[in-house]
Amino acid sequence: MKKIYLPVFIIATALAVVLSVPVAAHAQGADLFKAKCAACHGADGTGSAMGKKMGAHDFTTDEVQKMSDAELSDIITNGKNKMPKYATLKPEEVKGLVAYIRSLKK
Repeated sequence: MKKIYLPVFIIATALAVVLSVPVAAHAQGADLFKAKCAACHGADGTGSAMGKKMGAHDFTTDEVQKMSDAELSDIITNGKNKMPKYATLKPEEVKGLVAYIRSLKK
């Protein structure tokens, strides 16, 4: 490899790594959502029949989408009302769930 191409290669590799992080977080968030959230909040985030009876929020609404990442993270970690807490989740898992919830916007 010529020296001229080395900086371009390094920049391209770094850019690929940086751009793949949100994709990985989103994919991890989607998997966690299916495992921990979909039963009440529905596969599409609008709420399952059971979840709606229990008061589960529709994640596609402006009410939820306007919440800060910190607010959503706090609810996921500590629970709220009938929602159980998921304090055993790692911070990067919570961040992935928040990213996935953001992707459900109408």
